[in-house]
Amino acid sequence: MGTKQSWKSYEDVARYFLNHFRQEFGLERVDPKQKIAGSSGTSWEIDAKGVCEGDNSAIMLVECRQHRSKPLNQEAVGGLAYRIIDTRAAGGIIVSPLPLQDGAKKVAEANQIVHVRLGPDSTPENFAISFFNKVFVGLTERLTISEQVIVVLTDKDGNKRSF
Repeated sequence: MGTKQSWKSYEDVARYFLNHFRQEFGLERVDPKQKIAGSSGTSWEIDAKGVCEGDNSAIMLVECRQHRSKPLNQEAVGGLAYRIIDTRAAGGIIVSPLPLQDGAKKVAEANQIVHVRLGPDSTPENFAISFFNKVFVGLTERLTISEQVIVVLTDKDGNKRSF
């Protein structure tokens, strides 16, 4: 799907699509990367924050992991699960290109974490994204059309001249 994206770009594209599909997740909006205070006395940097519809105090933490070779394990999802508990969030969304390992799926289900699969090289124009047993794909092709006009003048002697 194009050139390799940086972590920042992957997070930006994930946030773009989460905002686009926010109603599917029950969100009013998705805010950018920020730090959120936890009840443990520490703060957590999150890749994005979803604000739940109708309750601006309820949030969903968003974590983006652009792992290309191995699915997220239960420890990776468990880290998000703890951040959800510590920040008293309503749940979370974890975005990655590969499916979750079995243990990670169990941790996600037990902690209201939705897994969103987003292709590792996705852009707003060229993408593959899936969640809630739905798949969305976008593909943009570039086509260049050029026009050329050639004027041929023929004089009375039959000589031709092109412009």
